[in-house]
Amino acid sequence: MTGFVYILASQKGGTIYIGVTNDLARRVPEHRGGGGSRFTARYGAHRLVWYEEHFDIRDAIQREKSLKRWPRQWKIELIEKMNPDWNELIGR
Repeated sequence: MTGFVYILASQKGGTIYIGVTNDLARRVPEHRGGGGSRFTARYGAHRLVWYEEHFDIRDAIQREKSLKRWPRQWKIELIEKMNPDWNELIGR
């Protein structure tokens, strides 16, 4: 089963949330609707600014755990390498 690691943000330079899912197109709207997680609902982190696809969900889970341990600046650099303006990557 494939998996995605993704980063949501409240705004450019704002609050960052890292998650993992097997269905990105389903999961992001769940966050926007308030059902994704308490954290994203509380901090308004609904903008998909980065994602990475893995062919094995176990690899995606491991990558998520690794990214969560990274310093904030490394996460920002990762986002800006793919998406310098922190634009929304999936339609609303």
